[in-house]
Formats: sequence, structure tokens, C-alpha cells
Amino acid sequence: MEDPTLLDFRTRAIHVGGEKCSVTGAVVPPVYLASTFVQPGAGKWGDFDYSRSGNPSRKNLETTLASLENGCGALAFASGMSATHAVAMMLKPGDHVVAGTDIYGGTYRLLHKIIQPLGIEITLVDTTDLKNLEDAIRPNTKLMWIESPGNPLMTVTDIAACAAIAKNRGVLGGIDSTFATPVLTRPLDLGLDIVMHSATKYIGGHSDLLGGVLVVKEKQLYDQLYRIQNATGAVLGPLESFLASRGIKTLELRVREQCKTAMELATYLEQDARVRAVYYPGLASHPGHAIATRQMEGGYGSMISFEIEGDYEKASRVVESTKLFQLAVSLGAVESLIEQPASMSHASYDKADRLKHGITDSLIRISVGLESVGDLKNDLDQALNV
Repeated sequence: MEDPTLLDFRTRAIHVGGEKCSVTGAVVPPVYLASTFVQPGAGKWGDFDYSRSGNPSRKNLETTLASLENGCGALAFASGMSATHAVAMMLKPGDHVVAGTDIYGGTYRLLHKIIQPLGIEITLVDTTDLKNLEDAIRPNTKLMWIESPGNPLMTVTDIAACAAIAKNRGVLGGIDSTFATPVLTRPLDLGLDIVMHSATKYIGGHSDLLGGVLVVKEKQLYDQLYRIQNATGAVLGPLESFLASRGIKTLELRVREQCKTAMELATYLEQDARVRAVYYPGLASHPGHAIATRQMEGGYGSMISFEIEGDYEKASRVVESTKLFQLAVSLGAVESLIEQPASMSHASYDKADRLKHGITDSLIRISVGLESVGDLKNDLDQALNV
């Protein structure tokens, strides 16, 4: 293949890392289920030796993702949380982490229930306020971890500004960019060091795999994270790698279409008297709309959160009453999902922290899939009437 950097995103998603089989000519690379590989001699190593250390199917996926994020390399993990945990394993007792307040519940749990007891300090701040973020950094701060759009309130953080702060203060800058996907935002180009995706979501796109990925900008950082991954073993299996590679081929097409539908649904909900507030970066009323327009390319994502007029029980009835929106955690797939963050995706928050950070009992989060926008509107309408 000619220089892949000259190819458009959509073309790279199909061809980089997905080259035809050199042995059979098969258009789709085979799945390498082998756990071990014969070596050319004692103490002489081939490209692959043991599948924990590297597998051809996993390598294909990592090659594609590194290209799409414009990174020097990628590492595929068994889940998004194992990928995030690998970053945290670079820290040591006495270090300090600054993270956003609008973050995935599993990340909150990892930071406070697993990392903090090891003697690593954790501070959560509203990363939409850059002064608060900069003020939170201490001499022992080693990692800044942000999300944009945030989960579940869809806050928008200025990634380039955060990256500049991290660089100026000598702090490693990382982001969970699952909601944006590399279709809409490429954080390494904006100056961050690490981008994490839950490959379970948009990358896979079909609710049939569990996986995570880290893509990094510098080779030294890649080598450090590879050593951690190889030593701890939370790698993505070959079949899951194959499924993720298959999903990536339609990633841009799916995300673009989902963004269009989400924009129409967010506008519809904003005009509905049964809805108190809508959180979607594509709306002009969203406080982060201008930043989102600048750093999200051609769309605002397909995640929407909204607060209904009612209490916890009313919100529970709404999410239990949809027919097309399926009541389930996760997101980013072809089918639309609905959930109540307070009792589902963010139930791991301490209740006081959850309420302090704006995750109310009446908040509902939807992941917009590929169904007809008219059918999805009708489904939400009938559910809001319960």
C-alpha cells in the first residue's frame, strides 16, 4: 500500500491493518486463534511468540487504530477499564491524579475504590473550567484524565487547552474519548499523550464484543504501557480483535448517521414540556457548543442525556416503557439504548458525590442507534406519557 497517511479516514479504516492474506489472498485477514507460535531457533524470536505478548489478529486492529488516531502505536485490551487501569499502573504511592467530574461510573470506581487505597491521591474537578483544572494541579500531580463529551452530562472540555496545561505543568494528559470516537475528535492531534476508547462501544458497534484500546503519541510511552500490558495480561482475544476490526470498517458511516438522528432527537426533546433539560453538545443552548463545534469534526456524537419533569420513580417508569430503546447499559451500537444513570451506569458513585456532580435521580441517558428517527421519536413520546 502507498503511504497510508495520504488516504482519507474512511479508506484507512477499511484498508490499514486489514490487508489481504499474503498466503491465500483472502480479502479478510484470518483469525489467528493460536496461543503460541513456533520460533526459528532457541533464543531466536519471530514476530510473534506467545499471544499474550502479541497476536496477528490483535496487531491488525492496533495498526488500524493507531492510523485513525494518528498515534505511534496502539494497544488493545480485554476491556475499556483494563485499558484505563494500565494507565493508572504507571502511578506510584504519593502521586496525584486530577480527573473530571463528568466521567464514566466505572472510572470513578477505579479511581476511588482501587487506585486511591494504594496511596494515590485523587481530585475531581469541573474540567470545563480551566482555572479550576490548573489550580488543582500539585507538584505531585502525574496524570490528568478527562472525558469530552462527558458521561453522563455531555459536558464539553477544551481538549487542546487541557493538553497545553498538562504540558506546561509536566503532567501526562489522557482522555476517554469513547463518546467522540476518532471519527469526530482526534485528541493526540490536539496535544494529549494518551487516548482511550472502550472498543465495546462504537468501534465494535454491534454489542457483541468487550474490549478497550490505548493509542499514544510517543514511542517511549507506548513501550512503557506495552510492558505493563504484557506483564499483567489483560489483552484482547483474537476473535474479539477480528470483530472490532470488522466494526471499524463501517465506523465513520455509522457515527455520521447516528449524529444526524441524535441532533434531531435532541431538538425534539428540547421543545417538549415533559422534559426539564436536554444535554447535547449540538444544541446552541449547550454551554460547550462553540468548543464542540471547534473540536468535533462534522457532528456532535449520538449520546443524549435529559432530565424529565418528575422524580426517580417517574424516570424509572420512562426507561422501562420504551419499546425500541432497549433498557441496558453500554452505548454506541446499531440498536438504541436507554438507561437511568443514577441506578445503572453511575450507581457506583457515592450518592452524595453523584448528586454533587449533577447526576440527578430524574436524569435519563440515551444512546442513539441506526433506527428510523421517526420511530425513535414515537417511542420516546409514548414512554414520556407513562
